[in-house]
Amino acid sequence: MPELEADGLEEERFDWYSQWYPVMPVCDLDKRVPHGKKVLGLDLVVWWDKNENEWKVFDDTCPHRLAPLSEGRIDQWGRLQCVYHGWCFNGNGDCKIIPQAPLDGPPVHTLKKACVAVYPSVVQHDIVWVWPNADPQYKDIITKKKPPYIPELDDPLFSRQMGNRDLPYGYEFLIENLMDFAHLPYAHYGIMGTPTPKVKVDREGGIPLDMKVKKLDINGFVEQEWGNSNFIAPCIFHAFADVEVDEENRRFLLIFMCVPVSPGNSRLIWIFLRKFGVSIDQIVPRWMFHIGVNLVLDSDLYLLHVEERKIMEIGATNWQKACFLPTKSDATVVGFRRWFNKYAGGEIDWKGKYSGTLPPSPPREQLMDRYWSHVVNCKSCNCAYKGLKALEVMLQIMSIILIGIIAVTKQKMMSMVATTTIVSMAIICFAASKWLAHFIYKNFHYHGYNHAFR
Repeated sequence: MPELEADGLEEERFDWYSQWYPVMPVCDLDKRVPHGKKVLGLDLVVWWDKNENEWKVFDDTCPHRLAPLSEGRIDQWGRLQCVYHGWCFNGNGDCKIIPQAPLDGPPVHTLKKACVAVYPSVVQHDIVWVWPNADPQYKDIITKKKPPYIPELDDPLFSRQMGNRDLPYGYEFLIENLMDFAHLPYAHYGIMGTPTPKVKVDREGGIPLDMKVKKLDINGFVEQEWGNSNFIAPCIFHAFADVEVDEENRRFLLIFMCVPVSPGNSRLIWIFLRKFGVSIDQIVPRWMFHIGVNLVLDSDLYLLHVEERKIMEIGATNWQKACFLPTKSDATVVGFRRWFNKYAGGEIDWKGKYSGTLPPSPPREQLMDRYWSHVVNCKSCNCAYKGLKALEVMLQIMSIILIGIIAVTKQKMMSMVATTTIVSMAIICFAASKWLAHFIYKNFHYHGYNHAFR
């Protein structure tokens, strides 16, 4: 395995603030409201400017009293309004009105201090991207440098599944976990289908993987020995995977976009592309696919959360000495750590916003909560959640109404068959509501995952 010292820093240093970062898929953004997002420690507000017909990304801070603009609204003229005192801003960040300023007084709203910082942004591959530097010199950065382009994402022959989730562990642990194919048969046993080896040494079917990193430089690296995967610094890792369909192995593309949010927190945007079984996406709702993806993410979430804290206790620079990686199966993980140490000094540049300590670990149920980490940020899952909750209430009400009908009806006025039928329907409605409540909790809130029983 290559050494991981932070060499070469005097020649090339990775600039975290001169890159494009994915913020959110467009399909999960509501044009009617502003959305608060954090990227690279920056508090951002993403909103739809109907006057210019494009998504805007601002600093999520009103210049008046520093209230979050993401808690505001979009007014009838299509301006972003701070709901604390009503200041309004157009798509260029200019303040258009300060209600407290007299109309016949000085135009204080035109002063530079009344403006909001605007970050360069663009929509590519149906994802909003942001350049995390609001300096005016980067206003037209899109003409000089564009977000990483993946041709398959614009190929109409591919079916596409997309989603996002916030995760309670850091960017570097997220991205190296996605690169680690050797953990799939074990951490995700019984969830993900993995090829069955000719010779099984254990129940799960783990095998040696002949992996080798090539062309490692400041822009990332390529792994061509197994999986044909690529790391495009700092956010994108994509790889081809084999799936057995109709006794044939067909390949589909996995694209993972890993966003550094803050120490101990990251955001994953996933995109799965395939040319086979395209029609299934038109039949199965998007939120049902997300239940499966969330189950995969949950099955190693706690492992990674704990792993990060253990690494931080011994010091990130001691990663190589603390971890024992004797096989080629770990080549991509070692490759990422080599890139991370050599070009980024083994740390993310947070511009002094954080002390480096990780947030405290919450209870397991809160740590693995799906509602706040995914459902509220996913338009399809949010709609499904509200619809299923409404159905649960309707079933309960129906059960009560049916019991009420029996209670107010005289015995002679209703036959035994009718009474039995109504009671049966009431019991079925009540039982269905209880089952539905369990289904909602397990799939939209918390799934208690225990590897020992898999």
